[in-house]
Amino acid sequence: MHVLAVEEAAGHRVSTLSSSNRDTPWRRPSFIAASSHSMTDKLPPQLLQLFAPRPALRYLPPCDHAPEDRRTPKISGVAQYVQAAKEYDDGYVPTESWLQKKDRQKMERDEAAQYRITEGYKNEFKPHEDPNVVGDPLKTLFVSRLSYNTEVKDLEREFGRYGPIERIRLVEDTTTPTPKKKHRGYAFIVFERDSDMKAAYKDADGIRIKDRRILVDVERGRTVKEWRPRRYGGGLGGRSGGNREPIGGGERGGGGYRDRDRERDNDRKRPYDGNGGYDESRKQRRY
Repeated sequence: MHVLAVEEAAGHRVSTLSSSNRDTPWRRPSFIAASSHSMTDKLPPQLLQLFAPRPALRYLPPCDHAPEDRRTPKISGVAQYVQAAKEYDDGYVPTESWLQKKDRQKMERDEAAQYRITEGYKNEFKPHEDPNVVGDPLKTLFVSRLSYNTEVKDLEREFGRYGPIERIRLVEDTTTPTPKKKHRGYAFIVFERDSDMKAAYKDADGIRIKDRRILVDVERGRTVKEWRPRRYGGGLGGRSGGNREPIGGGERGGGGYRDRDRERDNDRKRPYDGNGGYDESRKQRRY
């Protein structure tokens, strides 16, 4: 629109679009394009301001040295320092990372567990010489999978209905300096009569004490030859009764998870011969 106004002011005839050529784009005539550069001095001041050039950029010195003024430091040889670098801190011992420490502790635990299974139980597991193990083994009932909140009075209340109790021993953790739990989750109950222990052996298996289902068995450490607890590769399994194998496998030491119930059934059907079996038939467990 500015160009049309300028050309009309200069006396040139401006062609308009007809109604028939409305869809055709408008083109500037050739004579207007040729004479537009020579007519800028005839524009009014308000239009000349639109075409005024911008001011020149402010000069700033370069942030780096000029190529002709650049100087790099002189490079000298390092042969005199090679021997000193080789002899630097020969006695340095690298620090053990947390991952290496974790792997080392796991390896030590595995080696200690393997030693207990193969050789350690011969020197460590001696129930006949343990001063804490007292009472007749044929009248002793083993109770496992106890809640860590269970106390002696709870066991006395549950098992006292089967007959007089001579002694109750909740096995405590004596190896840890400051144990977090009061006991290790199992106990030994010595009855005054053998018949009372048999009744508790048949009826108390599977009852709940402190919202946890317990497991009972005869004392096998002093009655079964070559018997070993779970920490030495034997035992009757862990707390949950899942598919986990005891340390050292399920066949070593007389009992894994899969043959536990079958072994208990066979023991209870055999005549009592000091190995934990009885001649009375097994009653149904009450769950």
